[in-house]
Amino acid sequence: MITPTPMMAQYHALKAEAQDCLLFYRMGDFFELFFEDARIAAGVLDIALTARGEHGGEKVPMCGVPVHAATAYLQRLIKAGHRVAIAEQTESPEAARKARGSKALVNRAIVRVVTAGTLTEEALLDARADNWCVAIGEAGGQVALAAADVSTGRFQVIALDSATVPAELARLAAAEVVACETGDFAGAATTLRSKAEFDSGAGEARLKRLFAVATLDGFGTLGRAELAAAGGLVAYLDHTAKGALPFLRPPVVHRAATTMAIDAATRDSLELTCTTGGQRKGSLLDAIDRTVTGAGARALAADLGAPLMDKAAIDARLDLVAWFHDDGAVRERLRAALRALPDIARAIGRLAAGRGSPRDLGQLRDGLDGAWALGERIGSEGPALLAEIAPRLRGHGALIDLLRRALVPAPPIEASDGGYIAAGYDVALDDLRDAGAGGRRAIAALEAEMRGATGVSTLKIRHNNVLGYHVEVPARAADALMRPDSGFTHRQTLAGVVRFNTPALHEVAQKVSQAGAHALAAEAAHLEDLTAQALGVREAIAATADALARLDVAASLAERAAEGGWARPKLVEHTCFDVEGGRHPVVEAAVARSGDRFVANDCRLSEGSRLWLVTGPNMGGKSTFLRQNALIAVLAQAGSYVPAAAATLGLVDRLFSRVGASDNLARGRSTFMVEMVETAAILAQATPRSFVILDEVGRGTSTYDGLAIAWAVVEAIHEDNRCRCLFATHYHELTRLAERCDALSLHHVRAREWKGELVLLHELADGPADRSYGLAVARLAGMAPQTVARAKAVLAKLEAGRAKTGGLAAGLDDLPLFAAAAVTEEQACDAIRAEVESLDVDALTPREALDTLYRLKALARDGAS
Repeated sequence: MITPTPMMAQYHALKAEAQDCLLFYRMGDFFELFFEDARIAAGVLDIALTARGEHGGEKVPMCGVPVHAATAYLQRLIKAGHRVAIAEQTESPEAARKARGSKALVNRAIVRVVTAGTLTEEALLDARADNWCVAIGEAGGQVALAAADVSTGRFQVIALDSATVPAELARLAAAEVVACETGDFAGAATTLRSKAEFDSGAGEARLKRLFAVATLDGFGTLGRAELAAAGGLVAYLDHTAKGALPFLRPPVVHRAATTMAIDAATRDSLELTCTTGGQRKGSLLDAIDRTVTGAGARALAADLGAPLMDKAAIDARLDLVAWFHDDGAVRERLRAALRALPDIARAIGRLAAGRGSPRDLGQLRDGLDGAWALGERIGSEGPALLAEIAPRLRGHGALIDLLRRALVPAPPIEASDGGYIAAGYDVALDDLRDAGAGGRRAIAALEAEMRGATGVSTLKIRHNNVLGYHVEVPARAADALMRPDSGFTHRQTLAGVVRFNTPALHEVAQKVSQAGAHALAAEAAHLEDLTAQALGVREAIAATADALARLDVAASLAERAAEGGWARPKLVEHTCFDVEGGRHPVVEAAVARSGDRFVANDCRLSEGSRLWLVTGPNMGGKSTFLRQNALIAVLAQAGSYVPAAAATLGLVDRLFSRVGASDNLARGRSTFMVEMVETAAILAQATPRSFVILDEVGRGTSTYDGLAIAWAVVEAIHEDNRCRCLFATHYHELTRLAERCDALSLHHVRAREWKGELVLLHELADGPADRSYGLAVARLAGMAPQTVARAKAVLAKLEAGRAKTGGLAAGLDDLPLFAAAAVTEEQACDAIRAEVESLDVDALTPREALDTLYRLKALARDGAS
């Protein structure tokens, strides 16, 4: 048996603690990875895979990254789905040798586990997106989620039923999901933790310790499932931070009934905050976002993800938007002031997590000072929400004054080099700096004296981390300093230069080094004290950050409304949906870029006309019309103006969208299966207060099956769900339902053919479409003319057969095959072409011209038959 070296034994012990995380093992100026960790990291990071020593008779794979550049490498590993445990040296090599001998191994410990849901570093986060770590708790047959963004301290607890867990995870766009290893939600994409961490009783005790309270009643009603989820999340955050728990604000208990329910499929379909391809660009959020701060962008995304159900709260948001909308000068001044402010929410988050810097304190100073000035400028006269926000801006005067006196105007990110405490703040520190500066002047004088005494004009006094201060001369001038009586002591010979020391230089250098070390220690003590002062009011600072974000969101929405001529929606309690001149904000922006004009359309759903059946050609605008009205509902209840001339809307409790074709092959679901699953969910969950858009239900199967399914779905929505619904279809047979369903109304998107070309008008009109224009769309899409002609012949046979027998395929038996038909059509074309080319148009009499037209028409008819 081969005994591992002490270093490898230490590594294996730490790797056992890190479990499935990649282990960054600190060795001097590098983080090293070994064995399988090295192979994985080398592949992801595209760095060299080397070897170090042997283990078990084989070379040990190894790769490494520089400590100073570790953040960039961590970012790539986290994006690739890995978690990384950081094993730091907890003592210096000198301390290890002094304590345990010259060959002592430096002690190391895992000081942090870096995961996607526990990031605080600016370089690892998207400034304009929340970063939620979510835990799923189960107890007593109930389910709950606990979600925390440790970069800002936001903490939510959400009670729900198991069926809506995917929808909530989609709303939060969770960066990481944590669950009990024995629970129903354990899965490959979930970080699994022990059952003990998700015990509701332990969770209650953990929350009481964290927030130093005797009871949790002040946070709202927390059931066993909520306590299990919150306790499991706090335990996981404590594990990743290795005891230095990040900043968490008191939990906000969120009830599903307070926001519009939007399932994951609907979010994907409507592309609320990202497109189906996962990109922000092209989403609703991207189309409306005019925020000027990262915190404002995060708040806007959260608002879109969870539209409100409380009419009073929605109106309060709309009042604030209206206030900024109606006064462009005030809006522009506010946006200019906000644009200059740093992200204080994430600055306090980094300080609380122990990863803060002097620059973070400087950001707090500047951000809080700017918030105070902004609060003074806008006052509190205005909408109720402004009056609520304003007091949160005008606070922290003592902290602002302290940081203003203590810090230099632009503090550095790195604290190790000092220089961030302002002159005059600490007299003793100033004296140490003066001593250091005096020592440096003495060193400069000593350098000049040595040049004169030795006659070596190129002599210089330099400094490095190995030798400290030393004398350096060119090799050709070193002989005079090498003599025993020169007063110089040889230290090092390099190519081209020789280095020395002297007693005088050693004495002055010691004074400089001691003064510098004491100055750095004094600054570090001040940094610790200033950080503690800031953390003492961290919840109030977070409240100020929230107030600034709310102002940014309101001003942003006002700006977008002013840009696009949007209208303030009127929210009512009854179930109407009356939109005049509605538009799709994303499509309208794309159309505008191409120089065209978007065609607006009305949508007027009422109790007597709550189900609209929309027919018309592909590409005619049916899907756009459906989606734009769903987006208008989302925007209105998020507290935004809407892209319309006017809108009166009844509150929507659940929003459903079944638009477009997709599959989920990983779960064994075809496109049609996905369609049926989503449609079944709508029929099971939609209420009379819901809003549903359905596009081409039943098109993924045979014609008769699809028509039967679509027919039954329309009836179920009309009779059972009784919700507001827009149903687009190509099944014209469904229009007959208007005779039996009193709340069903027929509409179509207009199109016409002009000189053989299809013209799509994108206008909605009453009544059913006269036809689908499918062949015209096929021609417009570039389908070969002979294929379009063949389809036309088949369509004629189908329609003739159905008219005679009622059977869709009747009359097809005598239809020639495509190849034969194509030959016949081509021959007819050749005959017509030859006839036309032989004509002497100028010589034809009127009678001959008429006869020629009849002859050409007969040739065309014979070729098509």
